[in-house]
Amino acid sequence: MSTTEDPYILDEHTATFVAELFRAFSDTSRVRILSALSAHEYNVGTLAELVGISESAVSHHLRNLRQMELVVAKRDGKEVYYHIEDDHIIALFEQGVKHVQNG
Repeated sequence: MSTTEDPYILDEHTATFVAELFRAFSDTSRVRILSALSAHEYNVGTLAELVGISESAVSHHLRNLRQMELVVAKRDGKEVYYHIEDDHIIALFEQGVKHVQNG
């Protein structure tokens, strides 16, 4: 049996998207942003204060997270608020935190 017939081996397309998903968790600032957004929605200014990085850096990370479809933007007047809409992303994030905290 070749590996291309093995049902446990991901196809290239799926593997690429899974790698992209985990790449989102490969940066400390992005992880801290996702941590904040896993419980509440925030605007860029508030996220910058919470995470301790510049608004420009937060905006850059949020743009990447939106492109990966991990974060959703919602406009309220002049403000834009960000949140995680997909419960799977929150669960994955929480599982990663539990894994690290519980060894």
